[in-house]
Amino acid sequence: MNLGGLTARVLEARDARPELNLVLCHGYGAGGEDLVPLGAELLASRPALASRVRCVFPAAPLSLEAFGMWGSRAWWHLDVARLLERRDLERLMEETPEGLPAARRMLDGLLAELATGTGLPLSRTVLGGFSQGAMLATDVALRAETGPAGLCILSGAVVCRPEWQTHAPRRAGLPVFQSHGRFDDILPFEGGERLRHLLEGAGLAVDSHSFDGPHTIPADSVDALARFLEQRLP
Repeated sequence: MNLGGLTARVLEARDARPELNLVLCHGYGAGGEDLVPLGAELLASRPALASRVRCVFPAAPLSLEAFGMWGSRAWWHLDVARLLERRDLERLMEETPEGLPAARRMLDGLLAELATGTGLPLSRTVLGGFSQGAMLATDVALRAETGPAGLCILSGAVVCRPEWQTHAPRRAGLPVFQSHGRFDDILPFEGGERLRHLLEGAGLAVDSHSFDGPHTIPADSVDALARFLEQRLP
């Protein structure tokens, strides 16, 4: 379906009566349905989630097929070589990526249309994502007029740090689930820790799960995320 100009896959049980929306944004270079299996696993893991949660998976607006990455999409274009060189990590944390404001507006539009269509406001929506999608979700959650029910950061990192530091105190008390691998070779674990410290320093309640693994979402993190979602139900 189309929500706010973005193509989105919606996953919910046939007899469900959703009381909570879960919106998950995929990472750079993934397809629009990349996180759908994660949603199916979450719903199957807890009866309460299957009957009371609706999962929404928006596809990023930019195609990467011109770069030979067929079926791959992005929320904004990345200088992958610069990212992997690691030399500019501090500078990358300070910068606002070109294309992030446009992606933010599109995700804001999706959330507004989803709220109207489902009758569940942002305060009854857990917003999150993986990698680049986690950065976008964090940016939107920190800037929104009213906060979401929770924020889910899977292998995320800090961008536009000065702005996030300004906005984050408005979200004091917001429940945050964070998962990051200690051996992440794409977005280093150190970057995830910087993000955790930024959010905790502003008063957000971060439930952090680190694991001995790379840039991925392990089974233990999925189980912990399911518990986090159960706690967000009315």
